[in-house]
Amino acid sequence: MSIVLDLGGLGPTDLVAGPSALSELMASLHVLAEPEHHPEAAAWTARAAEAGGPALHDELSVFAPLWARFRCRLFFPRTLPLAANLDEELAAVEALPTDAFLDLVAPGVLGTTAQSVPPARELRPGATASDDYVRRCLRRSYARGELARQLIAAPRDLRGRLLAVLRAADAAFFAEDWRTLRPTLENHSRTVRRRLATRSPADVLTELLPTASRVGPGERVRLDKLQIDEVKVAPRPLVLVPSARVRPHLTVKSEHGSCVVVQYASRDTALGDQLTLKDLHRRLMALTSPARMELCRHLLGEPITTSELAARLGSTEPQVSRALRTLRHAGLVTSTRDGKLVRHRLATDVLQRLGQDVLATMAR
Repeated sequence: MSIVLDLGGLGPTDLVAGPSALSELMASLHVLAEPEHHPEAAAWTARAAEAGGPALHDELSVFAPLWARFRCRLFFPRTLPLAANLDEELAAVEALPTDAFLDLVAPGVLGTTAQSVPPARELRPGATASDDYVRRCLRRSYARGELARQLIAAPRDLRGRLLAVLRAADAAFFAEDWRTLRPTLENHSRTVRRRLATRSPADVLTELLPTASRVGPGERVRLDKLQIDEVKVAPRPLVLVPSARVRPHLTVKSEHGSCVVVQYASRDTALGDQLTLKDLHRRLMALTSPARMELCRHLLGEPITTSELAARLGSTEPQVSRALRTLRHAGLVTSTRDGKLVRHRLATDVLQRLGQDVLATMAR
């Protein structure tokens, strides 16, 4: 499963890289709303939640569907050049015509691309399309249904309330956080722009994203995600938005006509490597064999040779070698030469991360 980006036809001016304060704020709010998906950010989450206080927490909960796994398009760049700061981005949201605001927010409230959302002109109080839309949101969750009802009834009021919540979150914890994160993300973006000036966009993207790979002829890149889609980027520009808080997610927003946006974890701020779906599957399958699990138990205590393992398990050396090869190929065993002997040991650090790796790969 993957998303394939077709980058063919993009010129030098069609490739933009830079941080977005609004996108980063959205990523931060997602971490606060779903902390169980982000155990590596537990300390930051606790500080931000304490700084915000219960009143802000309650308001953020109302709008949480907008920054759940399906990120609302409102929080990503729509115009170029990129805005200089959060105030500019929020002012642009405030200046949107009401129907444009509705078109951006309504799919985010529903939170899925599997169902179509009526255009803004049909989302009017009392209209059949509006009632159906609210019912579909309600079937997904009460919070989504209530937010949809408020959006249809008074979109301008809801926008004002949303902007007030975002500004309150900025004052409570994000502004201080952004002062620290922004220089690193800007330095990263300058490096990306230099690469884009001399390299093909597909090459740059595969360097930036640990789980991306070239596919087929032309400028096509496969992004390793539990989704299936193919996106032809041109004639729209491609906007690359590095983030410190988005990990483990990789977000591709292609539904708006202005540009295609990829928000990704900057390697300058990300912790550790990300597994491909293939690598994760290989590790899980390696542990499904009772014989390999028994072998792992012996490898847990001390480095052991193949012959010693065979003796302990009452097996043959070729059988043990095959099991070790499977575990080593999955990254679960390390082998070290000691003179004429080769000793094997369980990669306990990899096993300790496996639960988090499973969650991170699913969430990507």
